[in-house]
Amino acid sequence: MGQLIRFAITGGEVADITQAKALLLGSSANTVIADKGYDSDELVDFIRQGEAVAVIPPRRNRLTRRRYDRTAYKDRNRIERFFCRLKQFRRIATRYDKLVERYASIVALGASFVWLNA
Repeated sequence: MGQLIRFAITGGEVADITQAKALLLGSSANTVIADKGYDSDELVDFIRQGEAVAVIPPRRNRLTRRRYDRTAYKDRNRIERFFCRLKQFRRIATRYDKLVERYASIVALGASFVWLNA
């Protein structure tokens, strides 16, 4: 199962891709695996500048289809399994905390429990 390295908390109406560059900045990943929601030329170029391979399937409405490693993309299920385990903590799944700092603390604590029990 995967392990949490970094996270950012945003409002529910904010697209996840807006935080991608900030989370990837300074990382030494060889491969970045993400779903179709992260398919943008700008992000793929940013990943390549960091000398990593972008494993992001192209959206259906893309005019020029980009190739991606389908075998490597199968490892994305580790990310989904991690989030499923994290959401088993009711306080995280329902977001009881009103303050971002408290919610971030609970997410970090929950990720620690998931990591210790893996």
